[in-house]
Amino acid sequence: MEDGRRAHIAIAVWACTTLCLVSYTAAFSHGASLSSCTDMMPRHLRVQLHSSSNNYVTVHTNMSSYLPGDKVPVTVRSTRDFMGFMLQARKVSNDEIAGIFVFISPGSKLLTCFEDGDTVTHSDKSLKRNLSFVWKAPDQPIGDIKFFISVVQSYFVYWAKIESAIVAQRGQN
Repeated sequence: MEDGRRAHIAIAVWACTTLCLVSYTAAFSHGASLSSCTDMMPRHLRVQLHSSSNNYVTVHTNMSSYLPGDKVPVTVRSTRDFMGFMLQARKVSNDEIAGIFVFISPGSKLLTCFEDGDTVTHSDKSLKRNLSFVWKAPDQPIGDIKFFISVVQSYFVYWAKIESAIVAQRGQN
């Protein structure tokens, strides 16, 4: 009878552990965690960071400068499939998140790190390669910005804070 009880306890512990891990994993399949807002690092178990200089993802915009309130198109291009991402615009002067996204690609959703819509993340784990977004600059001057993206290729492999070229604010002294 003691062996039967141990078997039931072992099965219950296994089931509990499995359910916890599945729910933890499923949470990231629907987007980045708010705990990633500041450093843009995935919060997966045992992830392996790869050098940003050896990535296969680029962040582009067709504008080299903007005015306060402008809408700036942003494209993400990749030579390989990836599942997850987090995209933000940040001030060059102090690395603060700036502006909001007003258009996002399918398979994406807005995330509120500090302001509604200031970050975009994946909404599912479908494979992605080419994404398009539109970022809206704040109405007040904030200075030059860069776009940053962190990309998750698989649950264990990612690149953090891949950066775009500087987009200068026009009319600065």
